[in-house]
Amino acid sequence: MADVGCAGILVADTFCGPMKALPREGQLLAVDDMPSSAGGCAANVAIDLAKQGVSVDVAGCVGQDAAAGIIESELKAHHVGCDAIVAVPGYPTSKTVILLVEGQDRRYIHTFGANAAFTVEHIQRDWVAGLRVFYLGGLFLMPAFQTRQLLDLLKYCRTQGVVTVVDVVVPQQVEGMAELAPLLPYVDYFLPNSDEACALTGERDVADQIRAFLASGARTVIVTCGVSGCMAANGSECWQVGAFPMPVVDPSGPGDAFDAGLITGILRGWNLPQVLAYASALGASAVRAVGTTQGVFTAHEADAFLEDHRLEIRRATL
Repeated sequence: MADVGCAGILVADTFCGPMKALPREGQLLAVDDMPSSAGGCAANVAIDLAKQGVSVDVAGCVGQDAAAGIIESELKAHHVGCDAIVAVPGYPTSKTVILLVEGQDRRYIHTFGANAAFTVEHIQRDWVAGLRVFYLGGLFLMPAFQTRQLLDLLKYCRTQGVVTVVDVVVPQQVEGMAELAPLLPYVDYFLPNSDEACALTGERDVADQIRAFLASGARTVIVTCGVSGCMAANGSECWQVGAFPMPVVDPSGPGDAFDAGLITGILRGWNLPQVLAYASALGASAVRAVGTTQGVFTAHEADAFLEDHRLEIRRATL
């Protein structure tokens, strides 16, 4: 039985670049490689956790096609359990082409595919009951996820003593707390980035965003702010956290790596500042190579990095 279950978005990613510029119309641009790998919140966090020595399973939906094999073969290569992945007929596996241009933000070409079929009912209760941590990635980006059903699942996690970690992807059409607020009292760790938190709360200041989530019942809130680090609060305690500088090859995977670092720290029983340092190290390491997980530190690399590098973590006031 795995310690962590990662449920959510599954994608077959193809990376093009880095390249100095996009090709002109009619131009052929040769690149050294165009690797395809497992991606999406659930797969990324699971692989990053496996690199920390954590036993982990994935739940999600793929199509009945070759792209599904790309996802499952890479997960299995990292010893991630795939029995809770469902191959659904009538949908292709979700795919993304990521265009990496030097000095520019990423460009994406995406098909949503089988993620549209993933429902709370695909997540088996007996599987959840055996976990120590349940992670849900991509909340609000899975249209078949029903708030009432998810609330029941989160309540069930609470009765079973399973720690819940929830990350979001907030589409432009989602605004406000109406769907989120009923869930937050049953979320142990809530992990939006500052843009997502702004869309949900209407607040631009990170401290105000955190206040809104805590007021709705979340236990621990961590709002990530890219190269500016993050802010975290648990009850009346609040921390402002810096970021580790790292040369950037591909900025595709830091958020999911941060989540994996957080979960690793939870499993190790650390206090929140220790957890935040480890999560920040894993997040920073993700940018070192092309791909969402390829550059992420192993547990040994992360421990060695933290021996030699210190992160500014200071108490803040909400």
